Amino acid sequence: MNLILLNPEEIQHEQFACVRDPRRLRHLHEVHRARPGDTLTLGVMGNGIGRGKLVQLSDSAAEFQLEELTTPPPPPLPVHLVLALPRPRMLARSLEHVTALGVKEITLLHTRRVEKSYWQSPELDPGKIHDHLVLGLEQARDTVLPRVNLAKGFRPFVEERLPALLENRRGLVAHPGMPQACPTGLTEPCVLLIGPEGGFIPYEVERLLEAGCEGIHLGPRILRVETAVVALLARLF
Repeated sequence: MNLILLNPEEIQHEQFACVRDPRRLRHLHEVHRARPGDTLTLGVMGNGIGRGKLVQLSDSAAEFQLEELTTPPPPPLPVHLVLALPRPRMLARSLEHVTALGVKEITLLHTRRVEKSYWQSPELDPGKIHDHLVLGLEQARDTVLPRVNLAKGFRPFVEERLPALLENRRGLVAHPGMPQACPTGLTEPCVLLIGPEGGFIPYEVERLLEAGCEGIHLGPRILRVETAVVALLARLF
């Protein structure tokens, strides 16, 4: 945890904050080995980053005296990530990774090779999703939560939602065998679509290309989704 991320309601007034969440308290005790008088990096959800002096630490609460939390969070990546819903454990890791990298718009999409049972996973509970996003923010010293949308139908997504996403954005479909290598150093906004472990089926690729997306690849190797997502984002930006 490279940032103690505060919720606005944890700020008692302008100069003091109190954390009672067991996870963060455990991290302060066991990882930071914090002691009263230590100065730590703090941020407020949706706002700035700064420093705070630990005034008191117990098993039930940590109290901080805040300094100016005026440093802005790092800039977001100009990308809307459309990710075919991965298996639950991979979803958790992927959400944390892409949040740490600066993705702020995520759509989880159903495709033919996505197991229907994945949509019943507890990992899709809004609270669980929120927890994974927060872990990504803490890792990257960021304070702005991504927005996560669910799209449980491929065809409705392509026909009803994708056209609006592609307005003023470049659409990129990452799929093995596409003719174009993944571009590098993008500065323009884009929509990045990544299939499940088995890839998009040919019909899905055709529909995405017809919608105006470009097909790209990362080379001949077949990667796990969580690896491919990080590799694509690192190469694109």
